[in-house]
Amino acid sequence: MEPRDSDDDDMTFEEKRHDQLTAAPDAVEEDAAPRIDVTTTPEGNTRIDWRDDAPVRPGEGDAGE
Repeated sequence: MEPRDSDDDDMTFEEKRHDQLTAAPDAVEEDAAPRIDVTTTPEGNTRIDWRDDAPVRPGEGDAGE
């Protein structure tokens, strides 16, 4: 089941996320693409990994920019 906010509208969390990330004037569809994968092990541990195809990743930026 998708998590829902406390307000009364019918949008899921993912729909609201997509709307927010594509609302800017220069936004493109790729801005709303997933950037992380979340998995849970059988022991109950949660692991968060940056996706290999994520356009934005943490770390040092290019020195020339």
